[in-house]
Amino acid sequence: MGIRMNGMLDGAPLLTMDFSDRAMGRPGYLHGGAIAGMLEIAAIMALHAELGEKGANVRIKPVNISVEYLRGGVTVETFARGQVVRAGRRIANVRAEAWQADRDKPLASCWMNFLIKPRKA
Repeated sequence: MGIRMNGMLDGAPLLTMDFSDRAMGRPGYLHGGAIAGMLEIAAIMALHAELGEKGANVRIKPVNISVEYLRGGVTVETFARGQVVRAGRRIANVRAEAWQADRDKPLASCWMNFLIKPRKA
């Protein structure tokens, strides 16, 4: 899909995706699955950034995802960033948002819950 990390924003990785035919849904718009995939990756990367070195010793397993589509994504660059709302010993809750030209006008957002488990030795 051409997603790349474009630095950090407020302590979490900022993802960028250029518009391309491989991410197109109906003509002139992003496919909802491409948007959801970008949000999922943003949430996972935000959790990894939050866990830091501790993240190397645990497995994170997605439990569920709930995506809210707020507007149609058009043929411009798309951005996404996750924010860890809570990261306990066993469960983490992460919210991610995607936007295009204006961060104050999100394209879509999602909630993801993760199970955090110690890696087996």
